Amino acid sequence: MWHLSHRRLEKGLAVSPSLLRRAAPVALSSLALLSAGVALAPTASASSHREAPLISGMPKDDATDVYAFRSPDAPDTLTILGNFIPFEDPAGGPNFYPFDDDALYNINIDNDGDGKADIVYQFEFSSSYQNPGTFLYNTGPVTSLTDPDLNFRQIYTVRRIEGGSSPRVLHRAPVAPSYVGAASMPDYASLRQQAVVPFDRSGATGTSFAGQADDPFFLDLRVFDLLYGGNLSEVGNDSLRGYNVNTLGIQVPIKDLVKDGDPVVGVWTTVTKENAKRQQVQVSRLGNPLVNEVVIPVKDKDAWNASKPQDDAQFAPYVTAPELPHLLNAVYGLPVPAEPRNDLVSVFLTGVKGLNQPAHVTPAEELRVNTSTPVAAHPDRLGVLGGDVQGFPNGRRLGDDVIDISLQAVAGELVGYPNDLGDGVDANDAGFTSSFPYVALPHSGSIPKGSDSTSVSLLTGGSGHHGGNGPGALRSAAPGLVGTAAAGLLLLGLTGTYARRRRSVTA
Repeated sequence: MWHLSHRRLEKGLAVSPSLLRRAAPVALSSLALLSAGVALAPTASASSHREAPLISGMPKDDATDVYAFRSPDAPDTLTILGNFIPFEDPAGGPNFYPFDDDALYNINIDNDGDGKADIVYQFEFSSSYQNPGTFLYNTGPVTSLTDPDLNFRQIYTVRRIEGGSSPRVLHRAPVAPSYVGAASMPDYASLRQQAVVPFDRSGATGTSFAGQADDPFFLDLRVFDLLYGGNLSEVGNDSLRGYNVNTLGIQVPIKDLVKDGDPVVGVWTTVTKENAKRQQVQVSRLGNPLVNEVVIPVKDKDAWNASKPQDDAQFAPYVTAPELPHLLNAVYGLPVPAEPRNDLVSVFLTGVKGLNQPAHVTPAEELRVNTSTPVAAHPDRLGVLGGDVQGFPNGRRLGDDVIDISLQAVAGELVGYPNDLGDGVDANDAGFTSSFPYVALPHSGSIPKGSDSTSVSLLTGGSGHHGGNGPGALRSAAPGLVGTAAAGLLLLGLTGTYARRRRSVTA
């Protein structure tokens, strides 16, 4: 349902009296940097899958989302999660969904605002079969990660790379397997917990995880069918309900990430693969959630995936003169803002001054998080727009409704056009957990996709269901409001508030 929850910027905003109202002028000054040759990347804030021609043929290397937030149960640490392999059907055996043994998965951290990776946590995977003479993923019930009945196994090595220094091996750990089904894995929660492994080596401490999980992103993806069917008949359904992803993540002390007293870091993931010349080539990049899908045109999508944040000036025209507003005008007759679109630059590229902007910043597409922001006692799904300054775009938590946040911002919430737009999908279909890695357990292959019962979200405190699904939700909205909301939603998409699968950097 397109809803009017009546949330306003004035409600409980705890940054400075009119922080977000002042975001637009900040954005204008940031745009001025562009004319001076400063790097600038497309705006974005949502996510989907299969965003570029080349990466759509390499699902193991295709990033779906990045999350970065101060850990709610360990506030002296930062949790960073990267998800990969879109649309995993839980019953997709017998090979299910391994990480790519021929790729390097990188979590990149920029701690001085220059658009370059200062710290990289790199994951490398290795697969094996206990019994290659069978087609089975497991040959009986699996009760541990070393159970002889777990036929297919993966392990990974984590390295930390700082600047140009040599990689430091932190540890090797097992991957949580795909959830074949209740008969094969009667206590999957125990298997997942065995894959949460602490490390304390080479002067670095923390915890890592790699394994399957429910896809935590919630949204209606049918924007690609002529902007929700061309008549708003396709809204309010969680397109990712019942699907899994592969999650890798780290939880590390904040003091090991920040630099020179600046608490703001930028985060993004990349995947690299070796080419015929034995060189590592970047094939995937993701920071903020749908940049590549909706902002970057087809001719440049693969180039985006191979690019680095410090070089984002080449994509600037797609931000200042985006395609989507013109489509909205053509399909729905919606009046659209005049170009250039200068109002969103600071929110998505430089960080908002006084909230999550580094002391010295090069505009670049990164997920920026202020690690000094206190953990919210009562998280709001609308993040900063809902008065909760720990939420998106100040990093991204699992329960942040980045579609609605971005939609409202792109529709003018920051420049004198208050609105309460949303896609009618307000929460994930499965409950998050209260400790690292926080993502919900994967959906079981023994249960038809999408039929799992929902549960309470421990991280967000909200119900683990999606709001307003189906035609009834659309019918229940006032027609005038529906039209306005639809236009705003689509404005979100191409103006740059969508974004989900991108990559960069190598070891």
